[in-house]
Amino acid sequence: MFIEVSNLEMQYHKGTKALDNISLSIGEGVFGLLGENGAGKTTLMRILVTLMNQTSGTVNIDGTIINSKNASKTRCNIGYLPQELGLHPNLTVRETLDYFGILSLMSLSDRKKQIAILLEETNLEEHANKKIRQLSGGMKRRVGLAQAMLNNPNLIVVDEPTTGLDPEERIRIRMLISKISKGRTIILSTHVVEDVASICNKLAIMEKGEIIFTGSVPELINIANNHVFTKNVQNEAELIQFSKQHIITNSVYTSKGICVRFISDFKVEDSVAENPNIEDAYIYVRNTLHKKVSK
Repeated sequence: MFIEVSNLEMQYHKGTKALDNISLSIGEGVFGLLGENGAGKTTLMRILVTLMNQTSGTVNIDGTIINSKNASKTRCNIGYLPQELGLHPNLTVRETLDYFGILSLMSLSDRKKQIAILLEETNLEEHANKKIRQLSGGMKRRVGLAQAMLNNPNLIVVDEPTTGLDPEERIRIRMLISKISKGRTIILSTHVVEDVASICNKLAIMEKGEIIFTGSVPELINIANNHVFTKNVQNEAELIQFSKQHIITNSVYTSKGICVRFISDFKVEDSVAENPNIEDAYIYVRNTLHKKVSK
């Protein structure tokens, strides 16, 4: 599946722009939408899954321009896991998936066959007869992913799937998303940098309704080359003063003082250049590069 988003804008009443001239090309694999809450990720995804109409611009999915006339047909080939998926606490996992299958107009035989496959794929077989209220947060997210896959869609859109999960469950969800991406397009919206670094082929960074970066993870990291340094400062007072001049990404207290990792356009005295990681690059693009472009 190929998605082409061109000059997309979403403007609410009173002139507030949630999306400002968004253009993206998204192919097969996992595509990450990275940005803080309020960056416009959810609005973009709701438009992509035909739950919201844009003010202007186009969404082209496999050669078809999506509009109000073909939205319902397009929706049948899209799986969507919103950040908050309402699951009835007294239904079992199997009953929940069957319920969503009925809403999707699936036949009884198709529902039984697909639910059996999905319970195995999401490692929920042994929990199939548990009620939703008995599940952990991570298991509920897996149920959510299973319902998004019921129609075996070519496009799956997931919104903040790992938020609030413990590290082990976050890894399980990431591995599951990576597993089901074969032969599909998955759009993953998150503010968790590690999620994008782990499984995304390409990503876009959103900031206040705009796209400020698109490319691969290595391309993003490469942007921050020669802009990440470490330096020892003596005490808290010096640290506070240093933070007024540079963007600090980490600080570690040692026997020699405080080792500060920071972002800068130039090497400062007694600092050491470091290889950037994806978190450094994300912060650099948001706080340094983007501000230069905006001026």
